[in-house]
Amino acid sequence: MSSLDSFFNPRSVAVIGASATPGKPGRTVIENLMANGFAGSIHPVNPRGGDICGQPVSTSIDALPDGVDMGIVMLPAAQTPQAVLDCGAKGMESIVLAAGGFAEVDHAGKDLQAALRAAIDKAGVRVLGPNTAGHISTPANFTSSFFPLGRLPKGPISYIAQTGNFTGAMMRSIMSGEHYGVARCIGLGNAVDIDEADVLEFLANDAETKAIFVYLESLHRPREFLDIARRITREKPVIMLKGGATADGARAALSHTASLGSDDRVLDGAMRQAGIVRIDEFTHLFIAAKAAAMMPLPAGNRVGFVSPSGAFIVHASDICRQRTILEFPAVTPETQARLEEISPPFINITNPVDVFPSATVHGMEFAWREAMLAVLKDPNVDALVSILILAEELGPMRLEFIVDLARQFPEKPIYISFSGDEASNAAAKAFLEPHGVPTFPRIEDPFKVLDILARARAAMDRS
Repeated sequence: MSSLDSFFNPRSVAVIGASATPGKPGRTVIENLMANGFAGSIHPVNPRGGDICGQPVSTSIDALPDGVDMGIVMLPAAQTPQAVLDCGAKGMESIVLAAGGFAEVDHAGKDLQAALRAAIDKAGVRVLGPNTAGHISTPANFTSSFFPLGRLPKGPISYIAQTGNFTGAMMRSIMSGEHYGVARCIGLGNAVDIDEADVLEFLANDAETKAIFVYLESLHRPREFLDIARRITREKPVIMLKGGATADGARAALSHTASLGSDDRVLDGAMRQAGIVRIDEFTHLFIAAKAAAMMPLPAGNRVGFVSPSGAFIVHASDICRQRTILEFPAVTPETQARLEEISPPFINITNPVDVFPSATVHGMEFAWREAMLAVLKDPNVDALVSILILAEELGPMRLEFIVDLARQFPEKPIYISFSGDEASNAAAKAFLEPHGVPTFPRIEDPFKVLDILARARAAMDRS
């Protein structure tokens, strides 16, 4: 039994600093729990007593019934050390501390954080935070987040983030703009107790987590974290954005979560040896996660590319050669013959496939369907990127064939991008992604994502 099991599978929860006022964090966290169908008991705590969200309110931690195993503390920073002691005395195993105002602020905050650390040791509890928006565990229909989230989508992706906001506004962005869900999401905050190594250890053994995405500004226990990563990356991809890589970024990290970064060059090499795939754009934490949630990892780095423009082919070739481990392989004679069969004789066709001449002769849907099918059949191809041209004036392109191809070739990821009318592109995304086919608005993004996941596959397969 993991020491973090009660964090991710709580049976009963006390919300300390609960509020009857709509919009207050101490009420929103209760509303989130109820919206997600949390099956355990919820115990609001507020000196005024009464009733909040239909739940009877305890006037103090001591007045709570026995058997509550988690406390979500929404009190000001100065009150948190005593709240931790009181929760421990009540027999709670785990606590989430939302308040900021500790070592990330000033010297007085550092002293308060030291007092909090002493209280944690005395109480014998595990603590997430402080300075966090909480965490998410969809298999338990649970969240400690105080950001208004509503019902959370379930999925195979887990996040570890050294920012509380990841379980707040950023999760809301995923929910409203994408079509994938999460298993676990942890905002470490200042990580006074529970840190990235603790959470990575839990996720290593978590059957609900298939891929792990990480945002960190520092490593509190680098040796332990990297040792765990070295083991887990043979089974699951670990993809990480490291903040504070520059002097300016490190100064910003110090004021964000009181983090002191390690030497970036040393850490970069250690991460690579541990099988962690390092990324350099925040957006990649979302678009690569979407691809990993919807599609299998590519078996290798060989990409088939179906494009409506020679310019896209030239540009993608430059990107793949200069910035990625991807390559466009030569196709088999059988594939070559089929591509030539569906194309007019004046075009010299191969992989990447310039599909537009075929579309002018046979129609849009036929050209894309047959070109994508030919490339997916090719044993030299591990994954497919296809750029669609969509506009009402070009006539309808029924996209069911793409879903059918994804089912026909379940071992080969298919990524779709667009050129054309934005309303048509949005409609295509709304159709394809719920059927498990990820889409990307920018031409470069599918290749960047494939590079990330191909490197993750190489790490898993390393000797």
